[in-house]
Amino acid sequence: PYTTLFRSERKNFLPHPLRLSRTSGRAFVPSPDFLSAVRAACCANVRPSGRLLSSPHCMSQPDQPQQSQNTPSLQPEPAAKRRARSIREHTYRLMRNILHLWVKSKAIPDTAGQIGAKAGKPVCYVLGDHALSSLLILDKCCEEQALPRPLSPIRDVTVSEQRAYASLRRMRGILIRRPAPRRSSAMLRELIEYSGNHPEADIQLVPVTVFIGRAPDKETAFAKVLFTEHWEVGGPIRRFLSTLINGRDTLVQFSRPIALRDLLASEPDPARSIRKVSRILRVHFRQVRETAIGPDLSHRRTVIDSVLAAPAVRSAIGHHARKNQISDEKAAKLARRFAWEIAADYSYRFVRLAFFLLDGFLNRIHAGLRVHHIERLTRNALDHEVVYLPCHRSHIDYLLVSFILYENGFVPPHIAAGVNLKLPVIGALIRHGGAFYVRRTFRSQKLYAAVFTEYLRTILAQGVSIEYFIEGTRSRTGRLLPPRGGMLSMTVRGYLASPIRPIMFQPVYIGYEQMVEAESYIRELSGRSKRTEKLSDLLKVFGVLRRKYGEVNLAFGDPIYLDSLLDEHLPEWRDMSSTGPVGTPSLGPLVNDLGLRVMQNINSSADVNPVNLLATCMLATPKHAVDEKELLALLRLHRELLFESPLSEGISVTEKDSQAIVKHGFDLNLLQRRTHPLGDILSLNPDHAASLTYFRNNVAHLFAIPSLIACSLLNHRSIQTDQLMRLAEQVYPFLQEELFLPWAPERIPEVLQGYVDLLTTKLLATSEDGAVISRAEGGSSAASHVRILAQSLLPAMERYFITIAVLYKNGSGSLSRSQLEKLCLLTAERISQLHQFDAPEFSDRVLFRQFIAKLRELGYLSTNDAGALEFGEQLSEMNESARLILSKEIRYGIIEVAPQALEMS
Repeated sequence: PYTTLFRSERKNFLPHPLRLSRTSGRAFVPSPDFLSAVRAACCANVRPSGRLLSSPHCMSQPDQPQQSQNTPSLQPEPAAKRRARSIREHTYRLMRNILHLWVKSKAIPDTAGQIGAKAGKPVCYVLGDHALSSLLILDKCCEEQALPRPLSPIRDVTVSEQRAYASLRRMRGILIRRPAPRRSSAMLRELIEYSGNHPEADIQLVPVTVFIGRAPDKETAFAKVLFTEHWEVGGPIRRFLSTLINGRDTLVQFSRPIALRDLLASEPDPARSIRKVSRILRVHFRQVRETAIGPDLSHRRTVIDSVLAAPAVRSAIGHHARKNQISDEKAAKLARRFAWEIAADYSYRFVRLAFFLLDGFLNRIHAGLRVHHIERLTRNALDHEVVYLPCHRSHIDYLLVSFILYENGFVPPHIAAGVNLKLPVIGALIRHGGAFYVRRTFRSQKLYAAVFTEYLRTILAQGVSIEYFIEGTRSRTGRLLPPRGGMLSMTVRGYLASPIRPIMFQPVYIGYEQMVEAESYIRELSGRSKRTEKLSDLLKVFGVLRRKYGEVNLAFGDPIYLDSLLDEHLPEWRDMSSTGPVGTPSLGPLVNDLGLRVMQNINSSADVNPVNLLATCMLATPKHAVDEKELLALLRLHRELLFESPLSEGISVTEKDSQAIVKHGFDLNLLQRRTHPLGDILSLNPDHAASLTYFRNNVAHLFAIPSLIACSLLNHRSIQTDQLMRLAEQVYPFLQEELFLPWAPERIPEVLQGYVDLLTTKLLATSEDGAVISRAEGGSSAASHVRILAQSLLPAMERYFITIAVLYKNGSGSLSRSQLEKLCLLTAERISQLHQFDAPEFSDRVLFRQFIAKLRELGYLSTNDAGALEFGEQLSEMNESARLILSKEIRYGIIEVAPQALEMS
């Protein structure tokens, strides 16, 4: 029991708690005369005398008898205690001020609106571990954020301690730190008792985590890495050194407030309530720490022993031994060798050092790093196991994603890296950064597959976030590659085996303004074989450091939740045993659907930078040259189409206007100017014309539907709306397969009509009663813009017609799939050379293979018993549709070249 004494200090009345005598065990009840005297004294601003005012809890008992005159009265707090408390308060303030001469903290979130302080609710901060430095940092941060301070009393709540913080765990010892022997926080226990006695009180528990040496900066030194934040609980000496060295890199992470009243609503027993609240907070702090610095990983050897002891791996070892007629010991040694080849050797200190190095490297070669839509990640990352799925365009992707995540307060993920990167020395360092290695293919290596699958399941069960590239390799054309389902399938199976935390797949879009590997991509697309990575390639870094490669933009797409996907495809998945789904074909449709959604969400979150717009406009002009005023108008038109398109909510577009984009092109040496009396002419730098097709392809999906409309108006003055709809429904499945467009086929009429209305608004076309669509008059700027807009999709339409022409020239049942791919590739290469196309992707084998596969899937092609491709009348409909898009010259040119390619074969 406690009471409140109104005392006068410097003529100001301040509340002060005093402990009642525990010897009598009786509460002090004030007399009516004393209450009147207290009220009069407060009004007269004089010190009251007499007995003490009892607590509200005691006053709420009307049946208590009046205290007799023999009841001992409680004396005011001794002066010595008041002086001690005052000295402690001044000492804390002095220590805090001294500490923050050096410490510089950053609050997450920056705003305090969600903490509930503005609503006038009592707030108590909860720390995971008690540390004086963390408490002082929190107190200063709260003061700066205009929040209630933890070193001040809780508003409107009477408890024994004059503070507003609690800690779940206290450590003892100087060198060897051990938890103090207590079962729960005394402060939390008092708050729970108070809430039980005062149901109207709405106390807000705010979990707070202080990371010293976690927030990145640009002045990081090697010494800071030694004292960076990790899972080990350091003593006062280490905490002091960590604060001294890393104090300017401090994060104070405020979590969402928890209403204590809501937690206690279902648990009336105080003893069980304190255990429930403590357990919830412990789980919360562990999740926050895992999100910020990574999970508490065991030693690499311990993880490998756990993998090898798994039943699935033991079974694979026995099967391998019997199949190859070797002993179980030899098979177990081979499995252990596979595990050591695969497993990462994560080091928090190395990650900290790597961030220091990457900070200088990335800012040296890039003009800026911009992040978009990160709130899509932060919204649910704490409650889910995150699997990052970026598009793969450069070796810089590995570094960039981890760097951006670390800079924004997330732990860098474990990354699935190809064995081609397991170079001497470098391979070991990459392991310390979280890389685990995977072979390109291991379909026939069942023992290796079992070890790798179990390793992936183990780290997922430990709460490790992972990252891999489902395209399998870097895109050489700038378009997204078809997803490969191997890693996705193993992730799903691992989760079904151990569904501990729900998995969230996070698509990530990465956009560059210039590529480090641009020249090598052009060489590979020109027919040269891909070079294997070597240790000597590191010497090229010095050449890379000599120039700037523009800005880099990283955007987070809409996440995909595995539980929802499983509910859709496998409603009974929660009832399955851990071994039930393994090997069943039912995961195939789920994995295919997941891969398609990932690629669509990546494209739907694309960032359109100035180089993307310049490449789209300039590559569509004759001879890659255009009048300066015309270029400004084209850039303005393309930006407006993006801002008003159905995809505008998810994508981000450069803030630069047309003139700033042109200036940026000159800064990057992409444009050249030729002066002329009638107006300056701008042209592409010949050295960059071929590489710019890469950046045009990054955003080709954003202009696909308006470009299809423009293509239909390119060779015809007008087209009937019904005819345009049939054309779009016929072509869209192939465009969706190639460009990963997000709309279902049944939505195409609606989407197409929306773009028709948009082009009409921009005066590029007119619609007569909705039945006929006509383009602008020839010779006008609007007609020129329609022609430019159509060029974005024409190469794809030409590739489609090349395949159809080759099939018709050879006849049904004459070519196998591989023969058709080869002849289409030869035809495209010849046309490209004859017409001087500067688009290396025009003769990309992957795109032809993708189109042929879609023809077979939709029933346009079938395979006979001899393995040859057959087709019927359905293919002729596509052949007729080509007349609406391609000019007669282009169609005749393709037909003429195709037989020559066939004769050469």
